[in-house]
Order: sequence, then C-alpha cells, then structure tokens
Amino acid sequence: MYVDFAGDQHNATKRNYVQRVVEFDKAESSAIASQFGKDYWDGERRFGYGGYKYDGRWLAMAQRIAQHYGLKPGMRVLDVGCGKGFLLYELTRAVPGLQVAGIDISEYGIENAKPEVKPFLKVGNASKLPWKDGEFDFVMSFGCLHNLYNYDLHRALGEIERVGRGPAYVMIESYRTEREKANLLYWQLTCRAFHTPQEWEWIFEQAGYSGDYGCIYFE
Repeated sequence: MYVDFAGDQHNATKRNYVQRVVEFDKAESSAIASQFGKDYWDGERRFGYGGYKYDGRWLAMAQRIAQHYGLKPGMRVLDVGCGKGFLLYELTRAVPGLQVAGIDISEYGIENAKPEVKPFLKVGNASKLPWKDGEFDFVMSFGCLHNLYNYDLHRALGEIERVGRGPAYVMIESYRTEREKANLLYWQLTCRAFHTPQEWEWIFEQAGYSGDYGCIYFE
C-alpha cells in the first residue's frame, strides 16, 4: 500500500536543481557523496546534506508512523539506512519504551549518530542484515534503497521481509513526469535505481516484499 510520511517535509526544502549541474562538477560531487563520509553528511551542499544536524523536525513524522502502525512500548523496530539515527530517536520519544535498532553503510553517520540511540546502531549493508528471522515488529527504510543497484536492491527487500514479523515501510526517490525525472537526475548524488512508482511496485512484487511504501518526488 502507498503511504506518504515524508512528502510534506521533503517539499518544504527549496532546491536549485540546475545549479548542481551548471556550477559544479556533478560527477566529482557524486563520487565524493557516494563515499557517505563527512563530506556527504556535513560538508558543502554540493556533496550532500550540507550539514545534517538534529533539530527535532522528525518528531511529527515519527508520531504519524507510530500511530499508523500501532507501535507500543516493548516492540522492536529496525531502521535500514538509519544515517545518524534521528528518526529512530524520535520514535523513542513518540513511544517511550520502544526498542530500536539501526544499520547504515556510513561509518561516519553511525559515529556521529544521536547519542541516545547510537549504542543500538551498526555499520553494515542493507543487502545482508545481521539479525535473525522475524526479530522485529516493524522494519522501515527511509531514503536508502534507491541507492542500491538492482541486484542488491532485491536482496535488501528480501532481507527486510526476512527480519520482520510485522509491517514494513520503505521510502524511495521516484518520478511521475519527465520534469520530475530531469530534476531527480540533476539533483541526486547517490541514486542507482531510477524508477517510476509503477516500476517500484513491480520490483517489490519480484523481490517478495509485502510491506508498504512511499515516494518523494523532485517537483
């Protein structure tokens, strides 16, 4: 099922799409961003976030997620591609007593994670999750899976299905029009999977993923 948790927050940011391909060497920026190091998180905007700092903006999203999926104290939640763990932290605020875990490819992201959840985060690959079958009541992934090539993408979706025993949710970058596709190509730095929502649904079916999903678009 399609569920939108991130659209409003994503659309609140203004982006100069053309600047990234006119003023900068886009290939160089992408190469540096794809290392998912300090430059990607806290370097210049041309390399990624331009400073990924905690400011509380994720709490409202966490509350919507918790309400939608009926998360309760004692439940176990996994975030695949957790970054610095900000959304996981907000989930612990929305549902005190929630047990959280996260994994991300970025050593820098985990090292600089929110201190309250950092002990529960691991460095690792989404295509090979280091947990047993059915360990989590809810598995989520925001802004991660489109950064994988198709062979790893299929494995990652299978892994999300494997380690969960309840609902799951993934959010990916996508496009519905030629303009949104052009903007995505201009803006993205680390995306490997460029698909329409209908193509994503086909991929989910092929990979055996049965959870919900949502997309962000570059309008």
